[in-house]
Amino acid sequence: MRVLIVGGGGREHALAWKLKQEDPTLELFAAPGNPGIAELAECLPIAVSDLAGLEHAAIDRNVDLVVVGPEGPLEAGIVDRFRAAGLAIFGPTKAAAEIETSKAFAKRLMLDAGIPTGRAEMHTTVTAAHEAVHRFGAPVVIKASGLASGKGVIVCRTLAEAEAAVDDILQGNRFGAAGAEVLVEEFMEGEELSVFAITDGVRFVLLPGLQDHKRLLDNDAGPNTGGMGAYAPVSLVDSPAPLAGIIDATLRALAEQGRPFTGLLYAGFMITSTGPRVVEFNCRFGDPETQALMPLVHTNPGLLDLLLASARGALPPAEVTLDGACVATVLAAANYPDTPRTGDVITLPPPEEGVLVFHAGTARDGDGRLVTAGGRVLAASAVGPTVEIAQQRSRAFAGQIDFAGKQMRSDIGMREVNRQHHSPSARASGN
Repeated sequence: MRVLIVGGGGREHALAWKLKQEDPTLELFAAPGNPGIAELAECLPIAVSDLAGLEHAAIDRNVDLVVVGPEGPLEAGIVDRFRAAGLAIFGPTKAAAEIETSKAFAKRLMLDAGIPTGRAEMHTTVTAAHEAVHRFGAPVVIKASGLASGKGVIVCRTLAEAEAAVDDILQGNRFGAAGAEVLVEEFMEGEELSVFAITDGVRFVLLPGLQDHKRLLDNDAGPNTGGMGAYAPVSLVDSPAPLAGIIDATLRALAEQGRPFTGLLYAGFMITSTGPRVVEFNCRFGDPETQALMPLVHTNPGLLDLLLASARGALPPAEVTLDGACVATVLAAANYPDTPRTGDVITLPPPEEGVLVFHAGTARDGDGRLVTAGGRVLAASAVGPTVEIAQQRSRAFAGQIDFAGKQMRSDIGMREVNRQHHSPSARASGN
């Protein structure tokens, strides 16, 4: 088998690692890849935005499957183009990808289909958005409708904060074209849960839920980021049935609109006192959730078989199991998330059993040294029998990684650890 992975971040490194774990004989390519992926695959110097270059590479290397990591190429129509060229590709069409690339489209779809979500209004002018802010009251959520690298969601505790967020997006052009339309959305109380579904547009395989940590600092303080870490498993729901029901309803709604969704549908849920409600959908594997899921999850058939079956439109039933727990701690560059500094030399400690280091924003300098090359630089993914032990291992290993200005949280998985400490079984056993 010959597989091309499109992308060069931590998510793509984790996918490459998993596929090679399943089949060491797999011939793997990545475009553009990164220094970590280069240990597993042949990296091709092709930007994810160069669809023609990617198509030529896939044809020249006679690949059996193309796996798209980031959302940008999906928004640009890479799946439509590759399918027209007769290439098997894992991901949604441009039209189906709007479930992520347009928050306004996603919200309208959910409201029309009766999918549980927060009440929202969409506006393109400051005056109308300000009026909506006052109708909703505080706290309230302000979102840029388009792609904003995971940073386009602002939770506002006061009306003044909400008005400032609206001004920043619509007048200050904070997110460029992604902020041409804003959503003023109801604030939902609860905990978030990320759930992945591999689908062929009708059938789907639900993977175990994870929890991401969006804020930069411990105890959920500081600015919003693309994600500072994730963990699994998460004991927030007793049964996956309600989540599966929402995934099914969403796939049906997309199909009814003539936008059948294939690939990976990511559902961000808020688990509220009245049940799960959708915060957002994404059209690809999450980052950094993938870095916490791949070391744990086992599927039968294997992941590669599922990705290929999805691309071919014939997804089989699958058994999904988790082996223990995993915590992925992200290490971010100096000045992240605003203006990340690059070029700082990275020193990695010796490898440790049960810990994987996934590269996200790294490069080699002219002297061959590993240096920072993006906002989120690395993820230290540690496995263990419990979330608490995995957390300790991840935190300890991440603490040994060194580069100037390094930022990391020390509390990834904190809610699950607290839940386990306060569970009836923990109290009964004296833990």
